Amino acid sequence: MAPIRRFCPRGLALGILLALVAAGVSAEERLHPNHPERYVVRAGDTLWDIAGRFLREPWRWGEIWDANPDIADPDLIYPGDVLVLTYRDGRPRIGVESGRLRTVRLTPRVRVEALDEPIPTIPANVIAPFLTRVQVTGERDLDQAPYVVGFPDEHIVGGVRDSIYVRAITTREIEQFLVVRSGQAYRDPDTGRVLGYEAAHVANVELERPGDPARLRVRRSMMEVAIGDRLVPADETEALRQFIPRPAPPALRGRIIAVLNGVSQIGQYNIVVLNRGSEQGVERGHVFDVYQGGYERPDQVLAGAPRWRDVRSETPLSTEFWYGDHQVIGWRRDRPDANTPFPLHVEVRRPAATYVVPYERSGTLMVFRVFPQVSFALVMSAERAMNVQDSVSAPET
Repeated sequence: MAPIRRFCPRGLALGILLALVAAGVSAEERLHPNHPERYVVRAGDTLWDIAGRFLREPWRWGEIWDANPDIADPDLIYPGDVLVLTYRDGRPRIGVESGRLRTVRLTPRVRVEALDEPIPTIPANVIAPFLTRVQVTGERDLDQAPYVVGFPDEHIVGGVRDSIYVRAITTREIEQFLVVRSGQAYRDPDTGRVLGYEAAHVANVELERPGDPARLRVRRSMMEVAIGDRLVPADETEALRQFIPRPAPPALRGRIIAVLNGVSQIGQYNIVVLNRGSEQGVERGHVFDVYQGGYERPDQVLAGAPRWRDVRSETPLSTEFWYGDHQVIGWRRDRPDANTPFPLHVEVRRPAATYVVPYERSGTLMVFRVFPQVSFALVMSAERAMNVQDSVSAPET
């Protein structure tokens, strides 16, 4: 096989450079300093990781990805694909090397499964439990859902292989259900309004006999099934659909209102809940930067530093003599009423012993699941520990 030559001859490289200067855009500003010319996709890669090899900002992948219009899913990348960095009109482009066949190694398998799966955008094993197993419902959504009313043999709770009685499932139209339990309320930190309720996954159950009550059997259990738990149809068909990372709309801002898995400080690959959803324009693949700041902290100098006063140098003719450490803000007149004579008087305030912390970027996250008023996002990078109540906004461009 002939050695691979540099893509751009000297004359073409000069032309690209001039085009970039004319357009006011530098390819080096987008590309990672150590970006490869070619990269062979491997099993276990994610689109975000691959984008980070080529770009300083992985969420810009959609701007330079050269999708192949001749195939059914032009945005999918598979293990064995060779990604090549090229330039078009002076702009960097990344596409799959043409004319290369994917190699699939055949090995004995106990079960039938796809031999050539596309790589996910973000780590599938991290978010898989939250694709279908955690729901966000409205305040009344579960009120009309079937519920566990009891157990055979007077059990108090149910586990794997146990049967349960449920009101009221009278047909076999649906046979697979999720047992869920209403959990914490997600509240908007600015308005206090309830945005939804977490419906935690309790168990997977299968219909044995319809009726009122119907009889179902527990096939898989995350926790013990209890009387009062609700049932919703199981949607096992939803998979980790592919999506291209892209920046959230510039005007879209929000807050982190919860973190899943019970952690207190948020770091890479933790899953957080945002107080923005589809009703506010959030979509799968939207990337946000996380910011900390905007809150008050004590000014230790003003709050605790001693203030010595030289009484001998003060005079009753000075404001310091009468008002001490207070500051003169101005003069008031016409109070409490403009028609009531009131003498001119001074307005003073004590210097604030706090300051407002400036906003500083602390990480990046990507939305992978969206509900009407909240969304789930995966923290892709963390420069420092993040916390609930931190602000999110579109990445800087």
